[in-house]
Amino acid sequence: MKYKVILSGVLLWLVSGCSSVLESKAQQFGQNFSQAVLENNDPVLVEQALPSYLLLLDALLKNQSQNMALLKAAAKLNSAYASAFVSDTGRGKGLNDKALDYAAKALCLKNKNLCQLQTLPIDEMAFRLTQVSKVELDSLYVLGSVWAGWIQVHSDDWNAIADLARVKMIMQRVLALDENYQQGEAHLYLGVLATLLSPALGGQPEVGKSHFEKALVLSEGKNLIAKVYYAKFYARNTFNRELHDALLQEVVAANPQAEKLTLSNLLAQQQAKTLLASADDYF
Repeated sequence: MKYKVILSGVLLWLVSGCSSVLESKAQQFGQNFSQAVLENNDPVLVEQALPSYLLLLDALLKNQSQNMALLKAAAKLNSAYASAFVSDTGRGKGLNDKALDYAAKALCLKNKNLCQLQTLPIDEMAFRLTQVSKVELDSLYVLGSVWAGWIQVHSDDWNAIADLARVKMIMQRVLALDENYQQGEAHLYLGVLATLLSPALGGQPEVGKSHFEKALVLSEGKNLIAKVYYAKFYARNTFNRELHDALLQEVVAANPQAEKLTLSNLLAQQQAKTLLASADDYF
């Protein structure tokens, strides 16, 4: 509660016309706050505090619309908040729409040739991605990860589902540039993409399995959501109850504390318990 009061006070300070000092420190503040969120061990506190911070980012971006660090922070946190804490579909879509817009703007500012990737012909997008270097890696990854979240909440729209191919292309380029980036999280996204559908509909469960296992290796087993998704998308879809339960039990028993992964790991443990509780009905 104290943290919420502090954030509300910062917002009042901005509205009162005293934003110049904060704006000068906005980039560092955004980076530090984002890391604090990722490493926080109290999901309830984060859920309560984040809305104020999201409003703060919106306010800062009114005057700093070309600030890539703020755009990326706003994209990531809007997407993460929607995914972790918002159950209302309408609200989730709105937050993800905003996140995708911020992510696309950040990448466009980094490299003008990467503007409007969402609407480029697929062949042209593929060509432009081959020109991406490590300089654009972070901005490209932010777009890909946020885009995946956007597709998830728009899964009732076949045009959105068609964009999965574009997200796959982005994550493949991320791997080509640096497989270890973000502890191999691009493998996690590709694992999910490969196992979303059954083999009869084009799914590739063994390809997905390989990606999940690579994500676990590159994170040294610390990224617990990788095990949850391995169980949810691979083990369930291949009806491997033994693997399913083993992975989820490992998640529940693990120490969630890890650099930049603590909050995600705590949420992963919640998901693992839910999946274990429903396993008898599923299998």
